[in-house]
Formats: sequence, C-alpha cells, structure tokens
Amino acid sequence: MNPLLCFIRARLQRRLFLWFGATILLTGLSVMLLMGMGEGGRDGWRHEMDRVRALTADRFGHVWADPEARAELGQSVSRDLDVTVVLEDEAGAKLASFGGPCGGKPMTTKVTRDGRAVGAVSICVDRYRSRPLRFLFTLLVPGFILWGASGAIARRLAYPMGALARVAEELGSGNFSARVKLRRRHAHGEVAALAQTMNDMAARIERHLAEQRELLAAVSHELRTPLARIRILTEMARDQGADSKTLDDLDREVMEIDALVGDLLASSRIDFAVLSVRPQSAVEAAARALERASVDAGALDVEADDPGDPLAVNADATLLGRALANLIDNAKKHGGGVSTLRIRLRGDRIAFEVEDRGKGFKEGEEKQIFEPFYRRSEQGSLGLGLSLVKRIAEAHRGEAYAENREGGGARVGIALPVAKDAVRV
Repeated sequence: MNPLLCFIRARLQRRLFLWFGATILLTGLSVMLLMGMGEGGRDGWRHEMDRVRALTADRFGHVWADPEARAELGQSVSRDLDVTVVLEDEAGAKLASFGGPCGGKPMTTKVTRDGRAVGAVSICVDRYRSRPLRFLFTLLVPGFILWGASGAIARRLAYPMGALARVAEELGSGNFSARVKLRRRHAHGEVAALAQTMNDMAARIERHLAEQRELLAAVSHELRTPLARIRILTEMARDQGADSKTLDDLDREVMEIDALVGDLLASSRIDFAVLSVRPQSAVEAAARALERASVDAGALDVEADDPGDPLAVNADATLLGRALANLIDNAKKHGGGVSTLRIRLRGDRIAFEVEDRGKGFKEGEEKQIFEPFYRRSEQGSLGLGLSLVKRIAEAHRGEAYAENREGGGARVGIALPVAKDAVRV
C-alpha cells in the first residue's frame, strides 16, 4: 500500500484512539467529582471525623473511672467497627489496646471528665482512609479496559476509510477497474453507501471509456469505406473524365464523412458541457433543418392553439439543428422519406416530430433505436444518429421518443422545454 495511505489510515486510527481515551478520562473525572460533591468531599470527611471524636470522647468519659467498663467499651468499639483502639492515661502511657496493630496514622481524641483531661483514645482509621484510593482504582481498571477496547473500535472504523482512500488513489492513477471491497461487518451503514457510490462511479467511468474506445474503433472503420470510395472515384474521374454521376457519388461520400464528423463534434460538445442555451424559434429551426436536408418546406406542420405563440425552446442552436437533421436523415434512410415534420405542444415542452412513410418499427425496436451502434439493417450507418438525438434531448432536460403511427409509418421526435421568456410576434 502507498505509504501516504498507510499514514492517513494510521493517523485516523490514532486520533480515534486518543479521542476515545480522552472521553473515558473525562467521564471518570466527572463521576469522581459528582460523587465527591454528593458526599461533601473532604469537608464531609472531616465533619464525620469530628463527630466520631465527639462521640468517642463522650462515651469513654462516662466509663473512664471504671477500668472494667472502660475495657469493655474499648473491646466493643474495636469489635463492632473492626478498628484498633488504644487507651492512654493523661501522661500518655498506654493503658490497653484492642484489635490488631495499626498500620496508618491513628485518630486521637482527648477524654475529659468534669472539665479535666483524664486520658486519650486512639482509633486506627487506616482502612477507611484507603477508600478513596480503592475508589480511584475501581475507576482506573474499567477505564483502561474501555480504552483498550477503543483501540479495536478505532481500527475497525479506520479500515474502511483506508480502503476508500486506496481505491480513490487507483482511480486517480487510471485504474478504473479498482473497486472498494469491504468486510462483511462493514457491509451496512454510511460507509457502505459511500463505497457503493464510489464503485458505481468507477463502473460508469470505465463503461464510458469503453464506449469511447469502441466509438473510436467503429469510426475508424467507418471512415475507411467512404475514403476508399473517394479514392476509387478520384481515380475513375482521372482516367475516364469527370462526369456528373461520378461527381455526385463523390459528393455523397464527402457528405457522409461530414455528417459523421458532425455527430462526433456534437457528441464532444455534450461530453464537455459546451452548450450555449438560448431561446430559439421552433418554427425557424425546423424550417432550416428541412431546407438543409432538401425536403419540401410543405412538410412542416405547426400545431398551436394561439397563432401568436412564438413556440420558442431553450436550446443550443447548433445541437438543435444537429438533432433535427438526424431525425430527418433517419426518416429518409429507414422510413421511405419524410412525410411531416410536426411541431406541437407536449405538456410544458415543445415537440419536434418527424413522421416517415415506412413500415414502422418492429416490436421493441422503439427503445433500441436510441442505443449507440444499433443498426436497423445490415447496410445501415454506424448507429450514432438517433443515439446522439437522445443525448442532445437529455442535455437540454428534454426527452426523445419513437412510436408507430396509426395507418403505418413511424414517428420519432424530441421534446424540449418551452422558453418562458420568449417574445410574442
């Protein structure tokens, strides 16, 4: 794997790990603070100790003069509270000791009787003073366990990010067959959706490049035929003298090459989104298309409820002209000629429909004719004309459609959005 990707993945994992640790630490401190506040903290501990001292001094003050009662009380306190009790006289000499040895600092209380100090009682409270340490220990152990588990969680979260970064780098380097492959436990959620989107994007790019390569191969093959014919016609014209038929054939071959190159240029404009969309008169565009295709202007039929309606569309003039030319050319080559070029409203769009005099479409062919490289006959052209028509319509947020007409013949058209700001004539 690329060192940069390794660094990114490791850095993400480390950051997640540290954030988990910081969160656990803050949670532990918050718990300690809240529990300390609930019990009064250190002030609460001192208050409790003062109460214990007062109680001890009072109890032992009542029985201090009676050695048996004093010893019995000391034994009872040591046994009931599980502490070490040491009794001393007023000079500090030990009188008695109850319980085990004291390992910490004892709590000493003066015993008074009639306002005079008569002795002292020491209670070893080391086990109670160790409680905060035990409490802290009980927080640290789960904290370290959770922090260790967070390392595994961080690795699990960082893995799909590393996989996405790896595939992105491969796509950037030109390997469009690269795909994101996640483990089963990552097959759901937002990361899985992102991985699926990236895989779909890579598949579309790969398919688009494959189509481009196929297009270049097909165009190269198609251009060889008219070029070869042009060479033959040129030789014939040179050897036999140029007659009108030879020149017409030569002109037709040149026109085929020009149409093919025009389709390719229009396709490239769509690919690179080089569109100049402006309001265009639908009637004028259709009339120009018929004139250029040498079709009688009487074939134009305009259906409009309001004669003053300008019937304008938002379109790129060059691409609109290419789409209409391809529709007319399709009717001439495969439909026996153009019967009508009709302009009509189709919802909130203006439709350009070319009707022919042919036999119509075979069942299911209405959709296939818009696919790239689809040929309606073995002698047909490359199959780019209607495919380009569909792409032009979609680039203008319109649609392309085809259907059989009642009484015979086919109808192929495009519908483009109406130009709302068109001016009435």
